[in-house]
Amino acid sequence: MSTLRARCPACRTLTAVALDQGYECHVCGRSSDAALVRVAGAFGAGGEAMADAARAVELPWPEAAVVAEPTLAAQTATVERVLPVLPVVLGGCCCAHLGAIRALATRHGRLAVVWFDAHGDLNTSETSPSGNAWGMPLRIAIDEGQVAVRDVAIVGARSLDPPEASFMAANGIDADIDRAVADTRAVYVAFDVDVLDPTAVDSFMPEPGGLTMADACRELGRVRVAGGPIVGVGFTGTVASSDGSALVRLAGSLGVQPFTTQ
Repeated sequence: MSTLRARCPACRTLTAVALDQGYECHVCGRSSDAALVRVAGAFGAGGEAMADAARAVELPWPEAAVVAEPTLAAQTATVERVLPVLPVVLGGCCCAHLGAIRALATRHGRLAVVWFDAHGDLNTSETSPSGNAWGMPLRIAIDEGQVAVRDVAIVGARSLDPPEASFMAANGIDADIDRAVADTRAVYVAFDVDVLDPTAVDSFMPEPGGLTMADACRELGRVRVAGGPIVGVGFTGTVASSDGSALVRLAGSLGVQPFTTQ
């Protein structure tokens, strides 16, 4: 699907068309600055529920693309190619963020990444206890040079493998949003729903003691005002029962609004 044309979330037809930096439906007249990219992949053992959720969870943004590639390299390249001006990415596992980070770093230059996750996603193939690629995407983005360690914050992490904790300590990565966004040109927010307390939203890998919805919205609001423009947000770790309206609320805290009637 071309990102010049998208599926309207109201009409369910390919009647939303890119105009300037947003989308407008030629049938119902709704408009949106953002567009949805569904990334139906999960690169790890038993991740089918996340891949299925990326197709199933309803969100009120025009659907610009559905990406379902057999390899991580192909998925990343396709997401990079089809990414709209202001993307809302719905994974799949956290590997869905890689193509978005690549594309946005190319477009905007120095990109800050604020990573909301119960886990660090900083393993390598040598350090990972499980071998699941979904525990590695932030480290991949750093090692590829798409984002510098000084421009990364990890918020809400509470289940770190020892090599991840060591990498963070050695490179000064912490939860300080102000530090991460300082002097950058744009900000991408990667939000795995397992950063939330399991009572807030159903997630693939729930961890006790997470953020409340109010806490998460407050932290996202801090991201919005602390640095450069928000140029994308991605949600991952969902399952079919995850609450799409909660994701809309979280995106709204960043100023990314759903389709509205003119």
